[in-house]
Amino acid sequence: MSDLIPIAIVLVKIAVVISGVMSVVAVMSWVERRGSAFIQDRLGPNRVGPMGLFQPVADGLKFLFKEEIIPAQADKVLYLLAPLMIFIPSLAMFSVIPFGSSLTIAGRTIDLIIGDSDVAILYVLALSGLSVYGLVLAGYASGSKYPLLGGLRSAAQLISYELPMAMAIFAVLYQAQTLSLTGVVASQSGTFLGFIPRWYVFPQIVGFIVFLTTALAETNRIPFDLPEADSELVVGYHTEYGSMKFAIFMMGEYAHMTAACALITILYFGGWQIPYLTLTGNIGGLISVASFCIKTGFFLWVFVWIRWTLPRFRYDQLMRLCWTVLLPLSFANLALTMVLFR
Repeated sequence: MSDLIPIAIVLVKIAVVISGVMSVVAVMSWVERRGSAFIQDRLGPNRVGPMGLFQPVADGLKFLFKEEIIPAQADKVLYLLAPLMIFIPSLAMFSVIPFGSSLTIAGRTIDLIIGDSDVAILYVLALSGLSVYGLVLAGYASGSKYPLLGGLRSAAQLISYELPMAMAIFAVLYQAQTLSLTGVVASQSGTFLGFIPRWYVFPQIVGFIVFLTTALAETNRIPFDLPEADSELVVGYHTEYGSMKFAIFMMGEYAHMTAACALITILYFGGWQIPYLTLTGNIGGLISVASFCIKTGFFLWVFVWIRWTLPRFRYDQLMRLCWTVLLPLSFANLALTMVLFR
């Protein structure tokens, strides 16, 4: 029986994390619309439940009961596989993301992470890169020109922006001297100069700006939503998708956005740590989870804020920004980090 306890703990962690992520996905679909209404001085959804809070439930039921339609010209196997190729990698990223310190239950210390790894960041980067396959497959398998254009755009965009994102991450990893996300958080404990939190956002401010910009591009958010581009490509790669298949695309996008905001919190803002406060015991563990959620939630709102504030780039502007601005900046930041922190 004692051999089954660690397995049971892992299964409980998986259930909690999946439930939490799916709850965030549902809430963000509400925040997106209420947030845009707030920014544009409108009411937004306010009929289903108090302040429209049950609108995600209504949307989910609508998608669930809509008719399933597969285009006659579609490659059916790839057509059905594409949404999962986006959603599953986005969800799998959370298996190595630490969302708190630890709890002690029945004398057993439980780390608040599903599975720690010495190469966790490489695992996250690999899964992030897999999402491009889902977009390309969706564009190709639909058998339509509009999804195909969206898929091709997404491939060029995501592959391009992965390079400066990786360089920004490598600068943080070089300073932390670890590839473990838990180790990155631990390396940001304490202060320097007596009062400034040892968060990497301060020495890595250029890397943070590069990472935030590339995270917007990797999650297809405005001003980098060229793969979708509603007014140009009729929603791009998922034009021919409806019902729950379309909902899975949307859930994958919000899950990826949540993972990106969690990484910003871990890499640049000390993860679950709170400056000038030592978190110990179960109370400290619960406070650490709350701290991590608040920081991640703040950046989720920043993503929404940016979407409803900035216009979309033209495609040539998007690619020029990557290759002539972000990539040189990320290389310069990495080189400077290697000189100053060797």
